[in-house]
Amino acid sequence: MIGLALRSLKFHKGGFVASFIALFFGATIVIACGGLMETGVRGLAEPQRLSAAPLVLTGDQSYPESNKVFRERVRLDASAVAKAATVPGVRAAVPDVSIPAVVVPAGGTGGVTATGHGWDSARLGPYRLVRGSAPEAPGQIALDSRLAARAGAQAGDRVTLGLHGTMATYRVTGLVSGPGTAETLFLANSDAARHAPQRDKVDAIGILTRPGAGTGQVRAALAEAFAGAPVAVLSGDERGRAEFPDVVTDSKNLVSMSAVFGGMSVMVTVFVVAGTLGLSLQQRQRQMALLRAIGSTPGQVRRMVLAETFTIAVFATALACVPGPRVGHWLLGRFADAGVVPGMLIHRAGWIPMLVGAGAGLVTALGAAWIAARAAARTRPAEALAEASLQRRRLNWIRLLFAVLCLAGGVTLAIVTVNVDGTVAGSTATPAAMLWTAGFGLLGPTLSRLMTALLRPPLRAVTGFSGQLAMLNAKARPARLAGAVMPVMLATGLATALIYLQTTQNQGARQAFEDNLRADLVLTSVSGGLPSSLADAIGREPGVAAASAYVPSSGFLEPSKAEMAEYDGKGRRPKGERVQITGVSPAGIERTTAIRAVSGRLADLRGDTVALPESAAGGHRIGERIPMRMGDGTVVEPRLVATVGDQRGYGAALMPAAVVAAHTTDGMVPQILVAAAPGTDTARLTAELTGPGAPLPGLRAAGRADLVTASAEQNDTQTWVAYLLVAMVVGYAVIALVNSLVMATGERRREFTLQRLVGATRGQVMRMMTVEALLTALAGIGLGMLVAVLTLVPLSKAVLARALPAGPPSILLAVLVSALVLTVGTTLLTARMALRTRPSAAIGSRE
Repeated sequence: MIGLALRSLKFHKGGFVASFIALFFGATIVIACGGLMETGVRGLAEPQRLSAAPLVLTGDQSYPESNKVFRERVRLDASAVAKAATVPGVRAAVPDVSIPAVVVPAGGTGGVTATGHGWDSARLGPYRLVRGSAPEAPGQIALDSRLAARAGAQAGDRVTLGLHGTMATYRVTGLVSGPGTAETLFLANSDAARHAPQRDKVDAIGILTRPGAGTGQVRAALAEAFAGAPVAVLSGDERGRAEFPDVVTDSKNLVSMSAVFGGMSVMVTVFVVAGTLGLSLQQRQRQMALLRAIGSTPGQVRRMVLAETFTIAVFATALACVPGPRVGHWLLGRFADAGVVPGMLIHRAGWIPMLVGAGAGLVTALGAAWIAARAAARTRPAEALAEASLQRRRLNWIRLLFAVLCLAGGVTLAIVTVNVDGTVAGSTATPAAMLWTAGFGLLGPTLSRLMTALLRPPLRAVTGFSGQLAMLNAKARPARLAGAVMPVMLATGLATALIYLQTTQNQGARQAFEDNLRADLVLTSVSGGLPSSLADAIGREPGVAAASAYVPSSGFLEPSKAEMAEYDGKGRRPKGERVQITGVSPAGIERTTAIRAVSGRLADLRGDTVALPESAAGGHRIGERIPMRMGDGTVVEPRLVATVGDQRGYGAALMPAAVVAAHTTDGMVPQILVAAAPGTDTARLTAELTGPGAPLPGLRAAGRADLVTASAEQNDTQTWVAYLLVAMVVGYAVIALVNSLVMATGERRREFTLQRLVGATRGQVMRMMTVEALLTALAGIGLGMLVAVLTLVPLSKAVLARALPAGPPSILLAVLVSALVLTVGTTLLTARMALRTRPSAAIGSRE
């Protein structure tokens, strides 16, 4: 049977080409997503400023015993420098700190953002002076030559430098050249220590090894010396994590996105390949019937179909390994352009994604082939020819069981979606859409009959005899109709659900931002940060009703002592739960935002205190100590002084701004929210706070409308990335739609020929096919809209507190028109090509 299978390939090119196309595109997308997942898991970046150091020590960004990471940079104690220097094989241990800075030329009005470092760390680049001398005394700096050109500065010039919330004049002693980004400057070591975000901490330690010392041996010695401490010893491209901590934190976004859309692509591939193979075998039912009638066993028929499919799948998946990694690399570039992942993240797509993608394609193809061949293989020889003619199939119990399980999963996820916070509702709505689609796909023939019964009266009333003939065809061959309807459902359902999912979440984020913001102005600084004490000074300015520092961060709520006592070494150790942490000023937070205390008082947020959302404070009482980890991994136990309402999108733990800022990467307050006093002109207040008499030089102000617009633009950028991935999956579904329709229509040459021989004209056949195409399109669109409704209504209830999702109606109109045009156009074009064959030639042709 294997030889027969291989020889049969050339006689059924249409079906096999369609299967090849479906497998090729599906495997390509899965391999691309697999490469993105591997890239996110590895989190590698080519070192630049630290490239001369064979080894680098930095804080471990991983939350203990989990795959979660700390969002802020985890720093090392300054004492680690001396400890590392004593390790055998270490020639020097050079500390490095990164200080946000802004360079303003003398007399200039603008500024160039940069990052400052101590001069000692220049040898880790290595950097070399190309003009002037090194900065050795306080008030001296050396600029990267590219940065100097942008800032219009030369050696010997004086520039204004914004560092850690201060503006001061520095003299440029020299220009340097070296690797890394252009936005680099070097301070005297004393100035770097004074302006470091945390004075007793260092960001990284570059390790220079002794001549002859092996990198592997020194790395092992360093790991042993710092065993048990949150220290990571990095080499090779891992060193980029110390230089670019965003590579570690933001690459996790890549893992989740690629996992979701890779899984969705696998699901789409399963249905596309199963449908394509099913249609292909329907075309060959007469051949299968003859094989059974002449004595072939069910096992032989199954082996023949599996061998055919395996041959196609091997070639399709092998070929997909060529464009798959390239598609993944291209997608990574688009994500970096949108700011979703760091631009320096190195794309890594090794053999594992290819193996997984190819394996998924092979397993999908063989599984679909086995299912498609099962009915034909189990047919008794005496009934084989009748079965081929009538195409009567019942829904077997296995298919029904999986359909019920998928639909039950969809119902469960819909209930969960309605009851979760709107900010995370999409994480359950997306798999719900997949389960609804899978369940309806498994019930395809039954649902197709139901939709046909509903559409039969209006179509027959409008289309007359052509409609009657089309309905008879649909009733006689429900399997063929289901094979054409399911791709339409898949494309329209996924397109509508996933696109409106993004627009609804986007609108929800915008609405939550507007509802929470009560401030009229937000102050920032040209120096990149503000001192936490400035909020109180701003609050005392004339025309200011209230002012609050605003420091966004995140951390973890640790298990309580009672939970740890219950653990007592048995079972799984309790893990901390991630929580958003916001640093605020107690005097102004209730006037500048919609945050309100439910119990306790926000005015008590001073020193070592915290206010928790009600959902996170369950079981804790006012005055109790709350074990937490800050964004940089520091363990704290602040005292609970208040609980706040669970506002959608702003369910954050509140702490004093100075406390939170001390545990962030920049170590500063990025924003101050300002509420104007009643009757105060906002434009005048802006001029007073940012003009010559400003409380702090370099202040900038943005109005409420500007903030809302900036937030919307940021959400649009994030949404664009999701649209890109949605476009790939939906595009694949559209390819499957066209693929299936071409097969379903193209195999009907003999049927069209018989109609022509009994007197039907080409026009009559085309009118019949037009009605069938309309029936297919309307049935598929109806089922697709049902998938979209079941997905979007729970999501919209969670995000917008209403049943109707957000988004322009033009999206729905575009999806519906596209589905209708593609279905009708593809069907009629294929039918027209089939009708070109002369009746006498078609009767004599092989099938």
